[in-house]
Amino acid sequence: MPNRLAAATSPYLQQHADNPVDWYPWGEEAFAEARRRGVPIFLSVGYSSCHWCHVMAHESFEDPDIAAELNAGFVNVKVDREERPDVDAVYMRAVQAMTGRGGWPMSVFLTPGGAPFFSGTYWPKEPMHGMPDFPQVITAVQEAWQERRDEVLGSAERIATALAEQRDGEAADQLDPGIVDGAVQLVLERAWDRELGGFGRAPKFPQAMTIAWLVDHHTRTGHATALEAAVHSLDAMARGGIRDLLGGGFSRYSTDARWLVPHFEQMLYDNALLLPVYAAAGRTSEREDLIAVATGVAEWLLGPARGAEGTFVSAYDADSEGVEGRFYVWPYDELVAALEELDVEVARWTRFLGASPGGNWEGVNVLHEPVPRARFAAEEGLGEAAFAAEWERVRSHLYRRRAERVPPGVDHKALTDWNALAVRGLVQAGVALERADWITVAVEVAEQLHTTHVLEGRLHHVRTDGVTAVPAFLDDHALLALADLELFQATGAPVWFERALELAEEAEARFADPEGGWFQTAADAQALVSRPKDLLDNAQPSGNAVQAEVCRTLAGLTGDPVWQRRAEAALRILQPMAAQAPTGAGWSLRLFEALAAGPCEVAVIGPAGGARDALLATARAHAGPGTLVVATGEDHGDRVPLLAGRGARDGRPTAYVCRQLACEQPVVEPADLAAQLRTPGDGDPPG
Repeated sequence: MPNRLAAATSPYLQQHADNPVDWYPWGEEAFAEARRRGVPIFLSVGYSSCHWCHVMAHESFEDPDIAAELNAGFVNVKVDREERPDVDAVYMRAVQAMTGRGGWPMSVFLTPGGAPFFSGTYWPKEPMHGMPDFPQVITAVQEAWQERRDEVLGSAERIATALAEQRDGEAADQLDPGIVDGAVQLVLERAWDRELGGFGRAPKFPQAMTIAWLVDHHTRTGHATALEAAVHSLDAMARGGIRDLLGGGFSRYSTDARWLVPHFEQMLYDNALLLPVYAAAGRTSEREDLIAVATGVAEWLLGPARGAEGTFVSAYDADSEGVEGRFYVWPYDELVAALEELDVEVARWTRFLGASPGGNWEGVNVLHEPVPRARFAAEEGLGEAAFAAEWERVRSHLYRRRAERVPPGVDHKALTDWNALAVRGLVQAGVALERADWITVAVEVAEQLHTTHVLEGRLHHVRTDGVTAVPAFLDDHALLALADLELFQATGAPVWFERALELAEEAEARFADPEGGWFQTAADAQALVSRPKDLLDNAQPSGNAVQAEVCRTLAGLTGDPVWQRRAEAALRILQPMAAQAPTGAGWSLRLFEALAAGPCEVAVIGPAGGARDALLATARAHAGPGTLVVATGEDHGDRVPLLAGRGARDGRPTAYVCRQLACEQPVVEPADLAAQLRTPGDGDPPG
């Protein structure tokens, strides 16, 4: 019989609705039952595309004997970490403190009051690699609870107190944009893999925020090696198996240092972050192949990742038919048979895709590009255009053949923060690559978020199958406000500014920490054993870094110093981490680049068309980190302070270069605008 999760809206929880484990969703009902029975809570946190979550589910949660032990000794609670990032954040911090590591599935034993006392991640059904098996863990925890309960409760109380009192270090006394120079040095000397690309050792993650910061640093300073590290890493990922060469999307991470074998889940947030950085790096380095990668990511977003309501789904699973990667990998014979259906040289394309009879992973082939495309084409005696045309025939044919397989599962819930991140990515890439169609889709998605993700006047975190749920977290407010600000800059429509301002003001009211920065959960949210406050740019940007960017942008658009003070207070908190652990602070470091460049706002006023478009193109071409560029018609009114009282001169489109709302002489010629935006260091880049 289905358990209590049958009524859940989360696709991940629904995956466990038929488990013999008597699961509860997170909530007061579970804690009340634990208090009534006098038993601990077993908390299991995961997400739908998590491979090891599925492994533990099949091994243990579907086993009747293990389920019986769990049901007899515990109240069992299942949490979707994507639906409840607050619960995940609090207990992940506890797991890391108790075990020295973290990950998913996250497995935590709690007192009936919610205090953790024993934890881990994946426990196998049988002992392996020195790990205890899950039945042993269950027995040990039961014995400790029954025979040494006072000791367990005392330990849990100490852990809960430590979590509640834990702070993320002291804020810097004053802001120092110069930290970016030392941070760049650290990344280039200690983290950058100069041979294989990326940062750190295996497993390797895309680190899109670090790469975006390096591109910004090059844009501001001309630092050649910063751009080299960024482009090298983007190129290595694009040619590796972490990118789906047929479908365009990127997987979560590579299990090896060569980017060959990923865990095959595809997450919305990774692709939302990678799209604009591929576009920016491709444009900066004049690399058409990187721009083509950005286009592929955008096509993945606008195709497979688009959900029924027009927003974006959360993820695609790694597994299909119970096997990791089965949908994506190719047995050699199957690949050859598919290629033989085309009038192409089969051996050429198996070489290009790195495929061999013995396979490159567990007897099958993860498609990748062992040799750079231009070099391969030259070795084959093909011109670039001829190669590209034939490759597109091969790619589209293999894509259609692959579509006949059983597809991986899809987590179709729409998360506000991840969707907003995708909106931002589409707008930034659309502006950089002049793809108005991407911006049009971004407008549609943002409108949907403002409409369907608002319930009783309050923004919410998730919508699944027409049901809007979970009051919004800081990340939802911050990322949607930032997406709105990007849309305002791209479209000039004041409604996006007004929506961003409202979201930012609500975030200040609900999430602000009197000591600076913002908590992840609202002041009126359900109380947890501690109130999380995220400062680390990990898989996703920290809510504090994003909200700091929102405040800085609003300061430029409104001239209100209150927004600038809020941004600076948050940056002082973020500064120590950005200086000491730069690969965990990529988004924050972009803000320090903007701080080093100084505030600059460019307003281009006039009817759309040739003259205004020329001014706008000049402004965007010369925009450095943190520069705001807005183009709008003469009828914009006074709804945005930056634009108030500013219009076209003598009927000609006019550009205003402003710094903190103090503007230089208005100009109507692109050359004059370029001169105003040109910095003294232009044309004299360091190595």
